[in-house]
Amino acid sequence: MRTRRLLLALTLSLPFSPVASALSEFGIEGMGVVSTRADEIRATLSADGQRIIWASNREGGAGGWDLWQATLQDKRWMEPQPLAVNSAADEVDPFLSTDGRWLYFASNRKGGHGGFDLYRAAVAADGSLGRPQNLGPAVNGRQDERSPALADDGRLLFSSNRGGGSGGWDLWRAAAAGEGFAAPVALAGINTAADELDASWLGGGRGLVFARANASGGGQLWLSQCRQGQWGEATLLGLSFNSADGDTRGAAIDANKPGELVVSGKARSPKAGGMDLYRMKAPLVDGDDSCR
Repeated sequence: MRTRRLLLALTLSLPFSPVASALSEFGIEGMGVVSTRADEIRATLSADGQRIIWASNREGGAGGWDLWQATLQDKRWMEPQPLAVNSAADEVDPFLSTDGRWLYFASNRKGGHGGFDLYRAAVAADGSLGRPQNLGPAVNGRQDERSPALADDGRLLFSSNRGGGSGGWDLWRAAAAGEGFAAPVALAGINTAADELDASWLGGGRGLVFARANASGGGQLWLSQCRQGQWGEATLLGLSFNSADGDTRGAAIDANKPGELVVSGKARSPKAGGMDLYRMKAPLVDGDDSCR
């Protein structure tokens, strides 16, 4: 029950101001198919643009939160289906590797090292998924690990409430090491006493976008750029509904359209249900590549 309440606290929010007309905002993603009356969080798209995978608490899955997939047909998302990796526990935070070989995700299924652990499943040529593999004790600890994302060079970015950070949920990175990952390191310069979570690399790892908890109990999306080996001071993402009294999170680059982000949030219009998925222009990244 504790982990379920924690998951809901991370994904649900208060309503916020209407979506304003802006050139950087392209509207809701997959009305009635991807974005529904249920809650949808954190989407990932295949490099060929033919598949979108996201987490939802809609009916029809294996239980709780599940991962769903839809395919592009006549320029529209169609035929949403739950993935075979789902369990009776929760599966959230999907991320497709750039090379298309792996689907990463978080789950609190039995057999892990703590609460939520990070897993990956091999993606076959026909899109089918192999058996989920736990990323192991080098990454997963006794607490919770969420929101995996990989840079082009294999650096793993994730959020965790483990000790050794700045307090609460923090962002961590782990360098690639063979077929796995090295010991994680907290991201200095970004983590604060507030909760930082749900991050994605931008510009091949020269910048990142992440969610930071706000006073209302939701989250806001922030940007940080790497400069001379340090993560610079974060600035708010320029999005009309990224407000202090709302909840916006789960930003991820569309691998098929690198100039666009898909984000999770609530809006009065267009609106399908609770947390919906929206598309917007990706921010300009002008940082350097020294924060490895």
